[in-house]
Amino acid sequence: MTDEATPASDEARTPEAPSVPAAPRRLPVTDVSLVVLIGTSGSGKSTFARRHFLPTQVVSSDFCRGLVADDENDQSASAEAFDVLHYIVGKRLAAGRLTVVDATNVQPEARRQLVKIARDHDVLPIAIVLDVPPGVCAERNRTRPDRQLPPHVIPRQNRELRRSLRGLEREGFRKVHILRGAAEVAAAGIELEKRYNDLRHLTGPFDVVGDIHGCRSELETLLTRLGYVLTRDAEGRPVDAAHPDGRTAVFVGDLVDRGPDTPGVLRLVMGMVAAGHALCVPGNHENKLGRAMDGKKVTVSHGLQESLDQLAGESEEFRAEVRAFMRGLVSHYLLDGGALVVCHAGLPEKYHGRASGRVRSHALYGETTGETDEYGLPVRYPWAEEYRGRALVVYGHTPVPTAGFVNNTICLDTGAVFGGSLTALRYPERELVSVAAEREWYAPVRPMITDAPGAREGRPLDLADVAGRRIVETGLHGRVAVREENAAAALEVMSRFALDPRLLAYLPPTMAPTATSRRDGFLEHPDEAFAAFRADGVRQVVCEEKHMGSRAVVLVARDEAALEKRFGVAGPGAIWTRTGRAFLSDDALTAAVLGRVRAAAERAGLFEELGTGWLLLDAELMPWSLKAVELLRRQYAAVGAAAGAALPVVLSALEQAAGRGLDVEGLTARQRQRAADAGAFTEAYRRYCWPTEGLSGVRLAPFQVLAAEGANLAVRPHDEHLAWIDRLVDADAAATTSAGGPAAPLLHRTGRLVVDTADEASVAAGVAWWEELTGAGGEGMVVKPLGSLVRTERAEGRPGGLVQPGVKVRGREYLRIIYGPDYTEHLDRLRERALGHKRSLALREYALGLEALDRLAAGEPLWRVHEAVFAVLALESEPVDPRL
Repeated sequence: MTDEATPASDEARTPEAPSVPAAPRRLPVTDVSLVVLIGTSGSGKSTFARRHFLPTQVVSSDFCRGLVADDENDQSASAEAFDVLHYIVGKRLAAGRLTVVDATNVQPEARRQLVKIARDHDVLPIAIVLDVPPGVCAERNRTRPDRQLPPHVIPRQNRELRRSLRGLEREGFRKVHILRGAAEVAAAGIELEKRYNDLRHLTGPFDVVGDIHGCRSELETLLTRLGYVLTRDAEGRPVDAAHPDGRTAVFVGDLVDRGPDTPGVLRLVMGMVAAGHALCVPGNHENKLGRAMDGKKVTVSHGLQESLDQLAGESEEFRAEVRAFMRGLVSHYLLDGGALVVCHAGLPEKYHGRASGRVRSHALYGETTGETDEYGLPVRYPWAEEYRGRALVVYGHTPVPTAGFVNNTICLDTGAVFGGSLTALRYPERELVSVAAEREWYAPVRPMITDAPGAREGRPLDLADVAGRRIVETGLHGRVAVREENAAAALEVMSRFALDPRLLAYLPPTMAPTATSRRDGFLEHPDEAFAAFRADGVRQVVCEEKHMGSRAVVLVARDEAALEKRFGVAGPGAIWTRTGRAFLSDDALTAAVLGRVRAAAERAGLFEELGTGWLLLDAELMPWSLKAVELLRRQYAAVGAAAGAALPVVLSALEQAAGRGLDVEGLTARQRQRAADAGAFTEAYRRYCWPTEGLSGVRLAPFQVLAAEGANLAVRPHDEHLAWIDRLVDADAAATTSAGGPAAPLLHRTGRLVVDTADEASVAAGVAWWEELTGAGGEGMVVKPLGSLVRTERAEGRPGGLVQPGVKVRGREYLRIIYGPDYTEHLDRLRERALGHKRSLALREYALGLEALDRLAAGEPLWRVHEAVFAVLALESEPVDPRL
């Protein structure tokens, strides 16, 4: 196949100017399509492509030939070059990118492959023909030193072009633009057109209405309940409805057939669409009715006869309007920036915004398994169960008893014409509004099935949701990458040790330590934490006491029904660790803890105040030995026991040596210091251990209310959280003093102090409070921005990066547990510890945790929430010094 090389700049010098300048033409090109340039070598295709399209949008056969042969004119490499070209074109179209093919494309087989690629990716193929006289093309090629074509090539290409001109539309091109002569080519321009289904600029709010099927009275009632004001004509018939708040109705199709008043429904919906108060997509019943009204041969069934009979009583003018309306309906719409897709029968993500017969067919009829049920009706393929798209897909077509979300889809056909109800979804509120049918207008062939999409939970999770390298989009930190090996490690934990993933709505992030202190005798000190937040522009911070326990997430239900409604699991709730494992192996003890928390929340009025049937809490569960008793025995107690056994013997031997006159004073001093350090180490870890029996000795210290129904509370200021927690603690304490109450309080208060980082006295008070805590044997404190979610500021007021949500400042004695009994002798080396990776990890996990809570609050499907939670667990397997 011979192709045009890039024309040289001397193209303008060719003697070709016509006597009369050509009138400029604007060529409409769909914004996502495959544009195929067609013309003989030298017709100016490459110049045309450079002038009107971005360099990245143009895929040139010459360039691809150069890729595989290092020579754009090596015709022997054409087959491999076109393999590369087709591959690149396919990848661009799969990504929804406008793509232009710069090649001669005068041969039918060359175009046939390109049309097939366009169809495979459900985009429109568009042909732009540059019909330039062969003499002009030959002259241009003669002036090019890098290409000398045999004299027969251009005439042959021109003959092939001439034979092709009349049949391009039959080949499958949806638009064909023919530019005749060099002057018309030079004068032409490109006008990008949005796809008919692209209404992303419309952001709502919307009211999406399910299948109506001629139930005009129910439609009036539903619109009125939604707040629309009806407009009637002189005969009292509704011809429009507008919402005073500017909401837009969106109809999912199947307006017609079966019901008592198809013309009335059409009159109202057509009026709303014409007035700009509504949008409408076609259903399969509109498609069939339209063909019947156009005189096409169709099988009259499924209520079509009722519509034809009712429309026969209308004027010819009205029937003509109906035909035009149905012919103009677009298969589906992308709305609200692509976050909402409305169609009739559902649409997988790969078809969103695409345009082809296949897409239209799926939008109208859905997909079937090829089987029929006992009623002789096709079995629908449960595409919604496998849907993983970010856009909410709202559809109808398959009647269900009640509308419900499956993954990020919802079916609104609740069988109004069959005596069910007519349902609308308020968007973005995700609220359902229904009105009962006035009667059964049409007997269904089969009962409304309860296992239809929208009436059952879809398959909850899939390996493909988490396996391999993942990119998770977060609203706070952009794209967070998860490596394949980290995902594999998380999958091992999640599949073998973790709780039911339906309950794991959140995993807490790791926490970075404060910057290393240079103060004599200290590795960590509050001064660095206050200075860091002050540098980030954070004026007020809250210092919270660190407790002697382990991090625990507590999901507590007011009643089992509330938990099952959102999480699909009945029960009192759950308590889990930072890695998703059940915190307590004793189910009875778990239930007892949850029962006390639920009673405290009830007594404190939190369920009522937050309007929720469940609460998600971040907490510390104490003592540390409750979860880590084996770790304490093997790792810490063993060290203390070994030191306690060995060092007295060593000191005794040294004392005997000194008694014999040997100079061992320095060695003895070092060993005495080691013994003192070992004693301090043992005393430090023993503070985290105490005996428990049942609830006796167990303490729970909540410090944040993460979420409730419909609300991500983690972004609220910390003083609000601590006020809620204080009410919980007080309610639990009050229960212990009431008649017949529990023997001892379970909930433990979190000590706190608010510090102004710009006030020296306030900072000094914060340091003194930390010294008091750690001097009494406490672990230390966590310093957090009082306002919780904080960003640094960039120029022009643009949001900057996330500020650390909290840094831990651990006490001098507690750090012996972490770094070893004699760590104070190695402070110079330990001060070189690298904190960058830990800080980065803390921010990424924090953003993922808040993303999970946002998705949970928005009612998004389990797989979307779990995607962010799983990513937190995966990041935990990144190699970081565990002592940080």
